[in-house]
Amino acid sequence: MGKKQYILSIDQGTTSSRAVIFNKTGRIITIAQKEFSQILPKPGWVEQDPLEIWSSVQSVIAEALANSGLTGGSIQAVGIANQRETTVIWDKNTGKPVYNAIVWQSRQTADICRQLKSKGLENIFREKTGLVIDPYFSGTKIKWILDNVEGARQKAEKGDLLFGTIDTWLLWKLTKGKV
Repeated sequence: MGKKQYILSIDQGTTSSRAVIFNKTGRIITIAQKEFSQILPKPGWVEQDPLEIWSSVQSVIAEALANSGLTGGSIQAVGIANQRETTVIWDKNTGKPVYNAIVWQSRQTADICRQLKSKGLENIFREKTGLVIDPYFSGTKIKWILDNVEGARQKAEKGDLLFGTIDTWLLWKLTKGKV
């Protein structure tokens, strides 16, 4: 079972992380799953601890490898499916998130969206991005963090922060910051 002929799929969802190992014909060898916490600081706000997400992903990968009798050297490719617009901003020097991940379903940036709409910016946003102004998307989450987390804007201006959705965060963690 040691040949590099297996695919590891990481499914990092809204309430749990899952690792699935497939063989070269696409047959599932094993599945491991672990739930993690939701943080609900105010009505309509949904956040998660990025470090808890990372820990859950490490845990399910280790469990899947152990259950299958494989090692990391047996994995030829890794794919990541994730919870879409959940946003993480972290310090590129320390690897520590500056704030919780703001989950795709959170409405905490609704005021920012209302302000943008009241300024008549909906058409410009749609023309430039193809998207509507809505708290679902990452842009207003980034603004919220930069405006509300002490020191975040200054770190960003110095080039010390990185942003990504969960797949980017996991890729950065899996590669120890090389990607």
